[in-house]
Amino acid sequence: MKNILAIGGSNSKKSINTVFATHIAQRITNANVTTVKWDELVLPLYSPDLEAESGIPAEAEAFKKMILESDGIVLSLAEHNGLPTAAFKNLWDWTSRIEQKFWADKPMFLASTSPGGRGGVGALGAIKNIISHFGGNVIVDFSLPSFQQNLQDGKIADSELELSLAEKVNQFQQSK
Repeated sequence: MKNILAIGGSNSKKSINTVFATHIAQRITNANVTTVKWDELVLPLYSPDLEAESGIPAEAEAFKKMILESDGIVLSLAEHNGLPTAAFKNLWDWTSRIEQKFWADKPMFLASTSPGGRGGVGALGAIKNIISHFGGNVIVDFSLPSFQQNLQDGKIADSELELSLAEKVNQFQQSK
């Protein structure tokens, strides 16, 4: 895979999931990595009425184009109250109005992390259950618990987690 799109599922300026998605993507050999910048994806809250009045926002169209221009996607999901963030869900809603299968069958590395010990598994599980209906082609998934303790100086501190992540990155980059 030559062009990887890294997406952190949070619009926080200090998103640990953006850091983690980029970390994973940069481990892919000889890949150009583009990291989604949420400040360029500011969207109104989706509503059918707004769509009928104003159409699809240019930001959703730009996001769809980024997907199409990639060879693979690393998506790290942030979790709010056990589910993906409202910002990510809103981006999903708008983009799916362009085309339901907007993930375009691109190979995906689905990940999550959080400051706590569950590592965002609620959000990860929720998206894993529906993403194929939207053209998602999940090759591997990985959850990193306790982000601040486990990702230090650009490396995974826990050797078992590091080995598992390295194996998953290898599987992902060999998928296409």
